[in-house]
Amino acid sequence: MTDTTYSLNVNGADRPVAGAWLGESLLHVLRERLALPGAKAGCEQGECGSCSVLVDGVLTCACLVLAASAVGASIITVEGIGPAERGEMTIVQEAFNDAGAVQCGFCTPGLIMAVHDLLDRHPDPSALDVREAISGNLCRCTGYGRVLAAVEVAIERSAR
Repeated sequence: MTDTTYSLNVNGADRPVAGAWLGESLLHVLRERLALPGAKAGCEQGECGSCSVLVDGVLTCACLVLAASAVGASIITVEGIGPAERGEMTIVQEAFNDAGAVQCGFCTPGLIMAVHDLLDRHPDPSALDVREAISGNLCRCTGYGRVLAAVEVAIERSAR
């Protein structure tokens, strides 16, 4: 178990990861080494979606990826999407806020990432597309009604 130094491209910037163990998950490195707490450690088994990030444009559970294996990949976290990186909310984030889809907030970053991924790939999704896109995200607070309403609001605002 030798400590290692490598660099990850996170939110468009190369970020050094010093003193890392090669077996650390991307989730651990993002949260603990790079101070990006948006992705949450829920189940740490890829079942809840709370740690969702984009790795080379693919929605990925960061808890299932070894950080060292992401060297050379482009990683986007909830902190780095759209105008969020400038301290502004994205259309999806505003919609979640306006529709009351943010309860405790634990699952919210993963849901936001899933909805951004969906709308980037399919700007006018069907209700089934939306349900499928968020199916990998567990939320214990909302019952999903408000989340689905938020996605509808985001779709409407995106179409403007």
